[in-house]
Amino acid sequence: MANLLRPATWGLFSWRGYCSRGTQGRLSAGFVEALKAIVGSPHVSTAAVVREQHGHDESMHMCQPPDAVVWPQNVEQVSQLAALCYGQGVPIIPFGTGSGLEGGVCAVQGGVCVNLIRMDRILELNPEDFSVVVEPGVTRKALNTHLRDCGLWFPVDPGADASLCGMAATGASGTNSVRYGTMRDNVLNLEVVLPGGRQLHTAGRGRRFWKSAAGYNLTGLFVGSEGTLGLITAATLRLHPVPEATVAATCAFPTVQAAVDSTVHILQAAVPVARIEFLDEVMMDACNRHSKLNCYVAPTLFLEFHGSEQALAEQVQRTEEVIRHNGGSHFSWAKEAEERSRLWAARHSAWYASLALWPGCKGYSTDVCVPISRLSEILVQTKEDLEAWRLTGSASLPRAPGAGRGGAGAAALSFGPPGTVVGHVGDGNFHCILLVDPEDPEELLRAQAFAEQLGRSGRSGRRGGAAGRGARGEGAPAERPFRLPPRRALALHGTCTGEHGIGLGKRQLLLEEVGVVGMETMRQLKATLDPRGLMNPGKVL
Repeated sequence: MANLLRPATWGLFSWRGYCSRGTQGRLSAGFVEALKAIVGSPHVSTAAVVREQHGHDESMHMCQPPDAVVWPQNVEQVSQLAALCYGQGVPIIPFGTGSGLEGGVCAVQGGVCVNLIRMDRILELNPEDFSVVVEPGVTRKALNTHLRDCGLWFPVDPGADASLCGMAATGASGTNSVRYGTMRDNVLNLEVVLPGGRQLHTAGRGRRFWKSAAGYNLTGLFVGSEGTLGLITAATLRLHPVPEATVAATCAFPTVQAAVDSTVHILQAAVPVARIEFLDEVMMDACNRHSKLNCYVAPTLFLEFHGSEQALAEQVQRTEEVIRHNGGSHFSWAKEAEERSRLWAARHSAWYASLALWPGCKGYSTDVCVPISRLSEILVQTKEDLEAWRLTGSASLPRAPGAGRGGAGAAALSFGPPGTVVGHVGDGNFHCILLVDPEDPEELLRAQAFAEQLGRSGRSGRRGGAAGRGARGEGAPAERPFRLPPRRALALHGTCTGEHGIGLGKRQLLLEEVGVVGMETMRQLKATLDPRGLMNPGKVL
């Protein structure tokens, strides 16, 4: 199984010849004409540049373009497209905004990419029931703009302005999940076009109840299915009241341990924090540069509180006590909407802030999540390993004027290109964003060794040959035991992916996480719904 995974993993680093296929020529002229008959000629493209745009997401996975791209305008067209493709044995790849990070849109077997972004209507709003029905082209920001005058909002916030049905397909979460839950907690019903073209309403047509004990949880089956079981053409979502008052804050810590301890203590004190985000010193420096902040460069927490004015005062007081007890300092409170927006815009731009540290680099993000009691352990160990493997550094970068004041942590690192750590630590989820210079052979060898570890036992950091020497460098420990974050997370009873999904690169880790029986059960479900294996093939299983 590990050997089967390795080609997909190595595809992360196929820098030259980024698109793996040129002119496809796999679809007959008659088939393309049949696509046009369903959606209209202007809504079908076989142009190479369009196919390449739809053959990759934000990840480092190699571009693998589809044979054609179509843009349906309604669910009936999606059903007809699914029936046509399935009947002719042509793979079907759903596409939203392309903001994923696990290669979920790569057309590994060619086929037809169904871009749902033009189905962008808000079909039904029920304020009294706190629910809304949206088509797959509606994005998170568009929905909240529409809801602005009714006192409700949709809080699941992965950072990117992703499509809401795409967020359901990947089981997304984000900065607010510690208070409001993930997509799994906020999807009430789904309209799904199954591979043969049939339409399924997972909770029954038009139903929007908050709880039910009726039959199997079909909605839960499709949330997180990553387009491998069907095409989501509408989602009924749970809405929440806009809080009366909101306040945000940042505070710096002397160590990663102190920041994470504060997170755990805040949660144990039953403070209903709405957001609590961790940025290591390298990421804080990157955000200062990219978003023109002036935060102290050290391990940092970004926090936000929602509630009444009286409740916020109590929450802030208790939080300050916990933070000061753990050595926190450099408090900065943001009460005005403009200040808060600037702060969270910087946090949501962390991916691009990381990439900007090293122009021309490529980024790779891990996505582990562990029980909150093990968070400090894995974060501290991961930081040590990143430094030992020379996959992090900030002191080597030129400091931009006004980019922030230095802390003790900022001067400790001296290698490049840098890697950063950021996380939704309130629910145990964090990301290592590794930056790889595509023109640096030594850096590529380090990245290769890192990627190869995803398919190995991860028990030992010692490696022979050029890859091992390049991965370590002269200053790294030769015998140090090394276990990458995904496998370390599994060893700590966590998961290899908290919110990005399995996609192409984590299939072996999924097997290790759920076990043989779990994988067999998933394959049986897949075979029942998609017996020909044409729905987004090569992903998850």
